[in-house]
Amino acid sequence: MTMTTTTSQGSVAPAEEDAFRRRAQDFLAAHAQRKAERGQDSAPRSLEPESTAEIEESKRFQAALMDAGLGFITWPREAGGQGLTGRHLEIFNEEAAAYELPIGIYQIGHGMCAPTILEFGTPEQRATHLPDLLRGSRIWCQLYSEPGAGSDVASLQTRAVRDGDEYVVNGQKVWTSGAHYSDFGILIARTDPEAPKHRGISMFIVDMRTAGIEFRPLRQITGEANFNEVFFTDARIPAANLLGTENDGWRLAVALLMNERVAIGAAGEGPSHGGSAPLIRLARATGQIDDPVVRQGLADVYTRETIMRFIGLRIRAAQKAGRAPGPEGSLAKLAGAVLARRSSDLAIRIAGAAGQAWDSEEAAGSRWSMSVLSAPAHAIAGGTNEIQRGIIGERVLGLPKEPAVDRDLPFKDLRVGTER
Repeated sequence: MTMTTTTSQGSVAPAEEDAFRRRAQDFLAAHAQRKAERGQDSAPRSLEPESTAEIEESKRFQAALMDAGLGFITWPREAGGQGLTGRHLEIFNEEAAAYELPIGIYQIGHGMCAPTILEFGTPEQRATHLPDLLRGSRIWCQLYSEPGAGSDVASLQTRAVRDGDEYVVNGQKVWTSGAHYSDFGILIARTDPEAPKHRGISMFIVDMRTAGIEFRPLRQITGEANFNEVFFTDARIPAANLLGTENDGWRLAVALLMNERVAIGAAGEGPSHGGSAPLIRLARATGQIDDPVVRQGLADVYTRETIMRFIGLRIRAAQKAGRAPGPEGSLAKLAGAVLARRSSDLAIRIAGAAGQAWDSEEAAGSRWSMSVLSAPAHAIAGGTNEIQRGIIGERVLGLPKEPAVDRDLPFKDLRVGTER
């Protein structure tokens, strides 16, 4: 949703709370579909739009949300937000929890790219890109990972060479969500191979329809294809699209990753199935609600789900105080990935054979199998569980950093990624 960086503070009078809640209720009733109308246990809406019509539906909804003064609730007005408080955001989220909102295609643009442009973009870049980005008329993606640079993103080999007022980009990215329907993306590329690997990287805004950019979808085990390989062949990016300064891109890349982990992890409920309630209903429907092993599993999922909500509250409190995303995002991301696996494993255990074979006419038939197939992705997207544990160890527990013998060596002298 449009639940990103909070910059407004302050309490809200009860009368104002009530008026805002009614406004949110009226908007959602008019523009969104209640989950109950789809069937309580139907499969959740996929992040991958199945058609151009679904993309247009998302754009209409986001535009209406902004027109109603309910988009980017806590962003400052000068940046295109509503300038309201964290309490307003909580109220909207409470009301929106009962609805299916067609906003999955904006998770990257709104949760990651927009805060990065707001923080690091020039006035011209903010004026050019933020209005359309926030309104949803332009969809964004993130171009980080490469075949030889996943968890160690700083080993990236995609090159951007300055040529007058442009940079010429050559290389390959992979696992780029939504690249095939995105209008713009945020790209990190190597601009100085003589510098150590973390110091020779720059960040760019890239028009995804630029000549020399090619997409190849990657089919997943779920049958969807929302990831892509993206190839750059002499693609030219205007120098005006450089975010920050040349060779300072790693600092910006880390900031975007922190925003990503907050966006993924701070929602506060099980990411693969929408919470513990469907599992409780499934256990009742199959006569297993009194099984002690099932009850223990339900208690475990509910407990982890509650912890996720508490972490989300902590993140939003930090944002309300004006603090940039920190290790709380890694805590939320890790907790969400573990919850996805625990809840999907429990779901398929309770569902039994019905979670493995079903009538083609049964709309909810694939729900539990899809949760099992998609759960491992939560342990990878946004940084693996191992990466999150490393961050938590260093930044929360104060443990020493992992050894990095290549940190200060020129990148050109390293044998990393696909050069190994």
